[in-house]
Amino acid sequence: MTQQDQPTKGALVLGGTHGTLELARSLGRRGIPVWLITSDNPLATVSRYVQRNFTWDGPACDGAPAYLIELAARHNLAGWALFAGGDVELQFIARHHAAFGSIFALTTPVWDVLRRVVDKRGMNALAGELGLGYPVSDYPRTRDDLIKLNMRFPCVIKPTIRHANLHPKAWRADDERALASAYDKAATLFGADRIMVQELIPGDGCAQFSYAAAWDRGAPIGSLVARRTRQYPIDFGLTSTYVETITLPEIEQVADRFLRSLNYSGLVEIEFKFDARDGSYKMLDVNARVWTWIALGAAAGVDFCSMQWQLATGQPVPSVAARSGVTWRYLSRDLAAVAAEAFGGTLSPLACARSLRHASASAVFAADDPLPALFDMPLAIARLVKRRRRRGEPDPTGQLQSLKYS
Repeated sequence: MTQQDQPTKGALVLGGTHGTLELARSLGRRGIPVWLITSDNPLATVSRYVQRNFTWDGPACDGAPAYLIELAARHNLAGWALFAGGDVELQFIARHHAAFGSIFALTTPVWDVLRRVVDKRGMNALAGELGLGYPVSDYPRTRDDLIKLNMRFPCVIKPTIRHANLHPKAWRADDERALASAYDKAATLFGADRIMVQELIPGDGCAQFSYAAAWDRGAPIGSLVARRTRQYPIDFGLTSTYVETITLPEIEQVADRFLRSLNYSGLVEIEFKFDARDGSYKMLDVNARVWTWIALGAAAGVDFCSMQWQLATGQPVPSVAARSGVTWRYLSRDLAAVAAEAFGGTLSPLACARSLRHASASAVFAADDPLPALFDMPLAIARLVKRRRRRGEPDPTGQLQSLKYS
């Protein structure tokens, strides 16, 4: 068989929603086969660019590693790039990095690197070692520890490890009573060793920024800086709804120091917030898998999805930088966010009209792949109903796992 006759290596994606949808479109348009395994949101399965899809009970189920290895053997997927579409899938791949790496071309950092960023305790500790800014944070283990906190109000309480099914993803506390109540909820959901209390940095969406990139062995290959102008819900958003590329060297420098210290490889999005009280940009979170607004990269000239596939499969990738002034919108949720800001008095009618101008990239709609846009709203409603039914219950899957640091 000649090299030209050899089958194209594809991509196998575990879970995810809008980031996974963009990944499928980016690779599919280039003739790269995309297969999807999902246990939750089936949005990307209706894309014309997903050639095959499978369902399973999720990476936390017994036998998940064996299932993936057997699937690869049965369908001759050796050498395919393996992508994580969600946080739980990300940890799953990293924890089995050696086993999966003998079969797939991996896009996920090794566990020793990932554990420094997926748990906010590890992220904050590393940021502190490097002299980088992050919000004042504490990790109470008991209700009595709340009294000892040197934390000014308002503050927030949230899990140290992101949970994809949690809404809200944080609770605001304006006084001691509210903090104690929020602590009880968080401790019941996640356990006392998995929650944190953090200062609430003032400012709206105009103070929210992100650095997004594809890195290879400690160096960026393509990157951008974005302002996450709006999110929904508008207090602690489940997702950004309007994002635009900008030029902000200060954030690039912070992200560069953080990622070089890890000799990082893979996709990454680091969230920041500008603290007007001291004029600094503070790290809030690190995503090491495809993120909701990843389609903004391709619109700005940096297609992170195809770049990461090329890197994983050993192909040369030239370094590129993004254009400024390019926008992305999740239309249905952005309309809700604009309405909430307008009724709240934080957005004028003129600003409302200006903010709804055409965006360069969309979370769901694509002219060459229209079906996901028809399914997005019904699926979102169904997930909301399901989430409300189980709200307040302890994590039923055990997917939030404690991390140990040496």
